Amino acid sequence: MNAPVHLEVSPAADAAPGRPSGDRPALAAWHAGWAVTAALLALGGRWAGQIDGTVFYGVLAMIVPGMAGLGLLQQDGPRERLALLGVWTLAAMLAAALSGGMTGPIAGFVFLPLAAGFALGGARLAQVGAVATGAAILAGLISASFGGGAPASPLMAAVSALMSVGGAALATRLSWRQRESRLAAAETECARIEQLIAAQPGLTLVLEPSGRVLAAYGAPPSCLPVDPLFAQGLVAAVHAPDRPRLLAAIEQALQGQDAAALFAPRLALDRRVQMLFRRLDDATAPRLIAQAYDATGQYARELGLEVARTEAESREAGKARFLANMSHELRTPLNAVLGFSDIMRQRLFGPMPERYATYVDNIHEAGGHLLDLINDVLDVSKIEAERYVLTLERFDARETVSAAIALVRVGAEDKGVTLSGVLPADVLEVSADRRALKQMALNLMSNAVKFTPPGGSVTVTIEAVGPELEMVVADTGVGIAPEDVARLGRPFEQAGEMEQRRQGTGLGLSLVRAFAELHGGRMSIESTLGEGTAVTVRLPVAQAQRAPAPEGGAVIIPLPVAGGGQG
Repeated sequence: MNAPVHLEVSPAADAAPGRPSGDRPALAAWHAGWAVTAALLALGGRWAGQIDGTVFYGVLAMIVPGMAGLGLLQQDGPRERLALLGVWTLAAMLAAALSGGMTGPIAGFVFLPLAAGFALGGARLAQVGAVATGAAILAGLISASFGGGAPASPLMAAVSALMSVGGAALATRLSWRQRESRLAAAETECARIEQLIAAQPGLTLVLEPSGRVLAAYGAPPSCLPVDPLFAQGLVAAVHAPDRPRLLAAIEQALQGQDAAALFAPRLALDRRVQMLFRRLDDATAPRLIAQAYDATGQYARELGLEVARTEAESREAGKARFLANMSHELRTPLNAVLGFSDIMRQRLFGPMPERYATYVDNIHEAGGHLLDLINDVLDVSKIEAERYVLTLERFDARETVSAAIALVRVGAEDKGVTLSGVLPADVLEVSADRRALKQMALNLMSNAVKFTPPGGSVTVTIEAVGPELEMVVADTGVGIAPEDVARLGRPFEQAGEMEQRRQGTGLGLSLVRAFAELHGGRMSIESTLGEGTAVTVRLPVAQAQRAPAPEGGAVIIPLPVAGGGQG
């Protein structure tokens, strides 16, 4: 509903000038009767010696439009009727010119175009007929001024006048019959429309801007009876707190816009009614058309969804708070476990049996793994709770990435994976969270090493691409299946074989994506099974375009290193 409603029923042909109707047989009969009468007049007047040569031809000319009117039985339409009226005009002008116009013996024929206009239907055709009559009179005057025509015969003048009056009377009767037929058709159409509206499942109202109900159609909601609406108006039937919303919708509809209002009926506060408003164009006064539906079920469903959404958000927030608190509570004893096990590993208080030393190493390794997991969970909880705040500072991104490479060296040596760092020769200054950038590098390298078999390689590349810092970690590992690529990056989602999944938690890539988005950047993954994976992170944190490096200016750091931290 994008435009005002237009309701218009025209009982006359004025609303649709020249529209063909079901009057063709009567109209053809009128033309045929006129043609026969004009032919009899021509023959009888010639036989009685009342019509001379020019008048005779003028009467014959009036037979032509009568004969042309029979063509309406074959084809009827606005153009055909207008053309037929043109034939009447030419015939009347010719008859007036041949007979001396208003002083001639067939002066009454000049009014036949007007009668034909009424018979053909519509005020516009009647107006054209009146103009045509004037043209015929003018043609007669011009002919008389030049001495044309014939002396008036009282008998012929009386006969032609009588024929003209009779033809005009029959044309008027035919016009009234057409009007009555159109009125009946309009009433039938109005009744059909009202029946159609009344059969609608909702209630349709016609309103004044004040809310007074003028008409009602259709089935009203059980909570909104129609009789009080007629007695008190729509506004009085609405619960008081909902009336401003209803009045605002009415005002919006009066301005030509679609409007809707949901309200509780005053007599049934536990129910809800949805009402749609549109402006109804009217020539006399502004009107509104409104459709009302029982929206109680829909309102209840929406309310239930809102309650469920609120509860889900509350549970999610509670889960995030629980994870954050639990992580803090677990980190304290874990730090103690790691500290004491480290003291025991270093034999600060004396030697210990070799078997206990192995246990201590296992305790320290397991505690370190658990602490990394807790740190990841804590970061994810903060990010999901929107409580993680970036600490932005200016630093050289090469130093941070190099430190991350150094942290994973031992694990890579044990597995036999070669890590090459391709870093720019010049300072790559960024404004970012140093810890987050280091964590992203650690997580990506950890994943790359974990999924790369012995003898494979991992390459870490960083460079400035315009205002963005681009970090790419590519490996020659097992790759990722296409159906798994879309999942990765969500918390606790993992890919690969079960043995590989046991090595992590599925939080690493999730943290990388989250840290990238917190910086206003993005992460993308490209992978081919059996060939390897390349993860690209782009962050809009570069402070200036990097100066062109001299030939061979990129620094390649081949290190047999491993990663840890993404899982």
